[in-house]
Amino acid sequence: MPRAIPLYERALADRRRVLGDDHPDTLTSRESMAGYLRAAGDIQAAREVDEDTLARRRRVLGPDHPATLTSQNNLGTDLSRLGMHQAARELDEDTLARRRRVHGDDHPWTLITASNLASDLRQLGQAQAARDLDTDTLARRRRVLGPDHPRTLTSASNLAQDLEQLGDHHAADALRAEARHRRSGQSETTPDNGGGDA
Repeated sequence: MPRAIPLYERALADRRRVLGDDHPDTLTSRESMAGYLRAAGDIQAAREVDEDTLARRRRVLGPDHPATLTSQNNLGTDLSRLGMHQAARELDEDTLARRRRVHGDDHPWTLITASNLASDLRQLGQAQAARDLDTDTLARRRRVLGPDHPRTLTSASNLAQDLEQLGDHHAADALRAEARHRRSGQSETTPDNGGGDA
C-alpha cells in the first residue's frame, strides 16, 4: 500500500495541473489519496486531505451532494480513528441526517453512516443509544443487503458489542455465534464506495 501512495500523489498533481484544484475529478483523486493514506495508517494526513476535500466539495457541489456527503463521512471516520469521538459524533449526526434526506433511510451509504455514528456513541459510553441505532441498522441491512452480506455481519458484531457493554452477555454471544456461522465460507471483500468504515 505505501508504494502506491507516490503514484496517487503524481496522478493528483497531474489532475490539479490540468483540471484545477476544484474540478470534480481532482476531488475524486484527493478522496482516493486520503483513502490510501488511511489504509496505510497515516490517519492525520488522511484527515488533512479529507478536510480540504470536504471544504472544496461543499463550495463546488453543495452540502447535500452525494460526493460531499462521502467526504464528510470519510472525515468522520478519520476523527473517530484519531480518538476525537465527540467531533466524529457531531459530524456523523449531520451526515446521517443529510444522507437520510438525500438517499433515504435504507440506502447502503446511509447505513454506513448510521453504523459509524453508533460506533461514535459506543466510544463515548452511550451504549444504549448505540444499541438502538445498531439494532435499526442491522434490521435494515438484513432487509436491504441480506443476512449474509459482510456489512450486515459487521452490524451484527457491532450490536453484540453494545449488548456486551449493557451486560446482556447471552444475547451478545448468540449474535456473535450467528455472525461467525454466516461468515464461514465468505472470502470476498465489499467495495467501499459510500465512505469509510462500516
